[in-house]
Amino acid sequence: MKKSGVKSMAYGKVYLVGAGPGDPKLLTVKAVETIKTADVLIYDRLGVNQEVLNMAPASAEQIFVGKRTGLHEVPQDQITNLIVQKAKEARTVVRLKGGDPFIFGRGGEEVEALVTEGIAFEIIPGISSSVAAPMYAGIPLTHRDYAASVAIITGHRAGDAEKPVDWVKIANAVDTMVILMGVESLEGIVDKLLKGGISPNRPVAMIESGTLPQQRTIIATLGTIITKSKENDIKPPSVILIGEVAELGRKLAWFKQPLP
Repeated sequence: MKKSGVKSMAYGKVYLVGAGPGDPKLLTVKAVETIKTADVLIYDRLGVNQEVLNMAPASAEQIFVGKRTGLHEVPQDQITNLIVQKAKEARTVVRLKGGDPFIFGRGGEEVEALVTEGIAFEIIPGISSSVAAPMYAGIPLTHRDYAASVAIITGHRAGDAEKPVDWVKIANAVDTMVILMGVESLEGIVDKLLKGGISPNRPVAMIESGTLPQQRTIIATLGTIITKSKENDIKPPSVILIGEVAELGRKLAWFKQPLP
């Protein structure tokens, strides 16, 4: 039986690399160095653009496993099997993920498979959009006067998830809620919060395409955010932030002023 985490001499090594929130300049130095060593680059759409892909050697095999308009997302079990397969070909595999591999990136699931197969791996953190997008919008997640606690929440869960998100419980427990992948679920999230007694006056910000040149921000309240997001046609990828600190985006914005 192979020991967990012990590399077979016949296997390559897998690097789970965080590509950051979108701006290639926000890649870490170690991420860039690792991409340059790839024999195989397995990447998603979010946070990964052509400039990042061009950092890999010309000889590297590049495999897209994300989701594009009109194309279905590759199932996670197929992605995991692909990573294992390529590593067993004694190749250096870079699994490139938008943001951070362990923040709703399913990096944990992929690493579990690598440990089971005895394949060596390394995890290289990335800057998550949950942090970067609010920063670029001038919104601090914590502030001595407004927020001492933060929760990062997924706007949707895997179809086989057993534990749903308890939105009201979280809203009552923390000062700042940061929601990723929540645009399509916005109406349902707002409905649950309002029905659960959360004030319709609680500030809300939505940051679309955070850190990219086309970034834009809208600031509203829980009671008006659905209407305002529709009026401004806010689309994914967007980060939703709920809490008093959202209002600071009106005066602290530095990257681009919020929409009127």
